[in-house]
Amino acid sequence: MKLTPVGPHDKISLGDKAALPPRSLDANDDTLEKKMEKLHVRLDELQNALYAESKQSLLVVLQARDAGGKDGTIRRVFSSVNPQGCSVTAFKAPSHSELAHDYLWRVHAAVPAHGLIGIFNRSHYEDILAVRVHELAPKKVWKARYDEINEFERYLTQNGVTILKFFLHVSKEEQRVRLCERLTDESKNWKFQEADLSERDLWKDYTAAYTDVLRKCSTKYAPWFIVPADRKHARDYLVLEKIVSTLERMNPKYPAADLKTLKLLTKLEA
Repeated sequence: MKLTPVGPHDKISLGDKAALPPRSLDANDDTLEKKMEKLHVRLDELQNALYAESKQSLLVVLQARDAGGKDGTIRRVFSSVNPQGCSVTAFKAPSHSELAHDYLWRVHAAVPAHGLIGIFNRSHYEDILAVRVHELAPKKVWKARYDEINEFERYLTQNGVTILKFFLHVSKEEQRVRLCERLTDESKNWKFQEADLSERDLWKDYTAAYTDVLRKCSTKYAPWFIVPADRKHARDYLVLEKIVSTLERMNPKYPAADLKTLKLLTKLEA
C-alpha cells in the first residue's frame, strides 16, 4: 500500500475501520523495519542533496487528534536526517503577539527556507479546525479560510516549496488506550492534559471539521493524505515512503564545482 492524495470527488471515511492499515502492512513488523532502513538511507541521501542545492524546500504538515502520533512520527520518520537541514515547528495556541497579526503571519515565518525540510506539528489548519469546533470566530470568518489557505499554499509552491499534508487518523478506541498510557506511564505523564478529555467529547464535531478540510483543501499542488495511524509501524512507513518518493520527484542535485574551485583542486593535487 502507498498513500494516495485525497481527490475532490473522493468519499472521505474517518470511521474507526479507516484507522487500521491493510493486512499487508500489519502482519510483519520485521519486514517493514527492513524497508524503512532502506528508506532512511535514501532520505539521508536526498536531504543532503536538497541542502547542498539550496533551490527548493519541502514542507511536511502533520495534523491529528490528541494522541494521534505526531511526535512519534516526527521522531521515527526523521531519525536519519541531518538536524542542520531540518526544522520542526509546533503550533500551539497563539500568543498575544501572534494574535495581533493575521493568522497566517506566524505560519509564513516558519516556512522552511530553500534547502531545508520543514515539519509542522499542527499547523495553520488549526485556525479552521479548533476555531470552528470551539466557535472562536463567526462561521463566515473560518469558512473564508479554506480559500485563503489554498491561495497561501499555492503561493508557496510557486516559490519553490513542495507541500505534503498528512492527517494521522486514529480510532476513538486507540485514542483512549493512548490517553490511558499517558496517565499510567511516568515518561508520558507530562503529555496528558485535562483538556484532552473535553476535546475527546467533541469527536463528532472534529470529524466533520476534518472532513471539510480534507475535501476542500486537498489540491494538486498541496495534497492531503489520510494515514491509517492505529498501528505505529505502518503509519511511519507510509509517511516515510511518501516523503522519500516526493523528494525523488523533486530530484535535488549537488551543485557543480565552478572553474575557480577546480583550479584550486588542481593546486592541491600538485
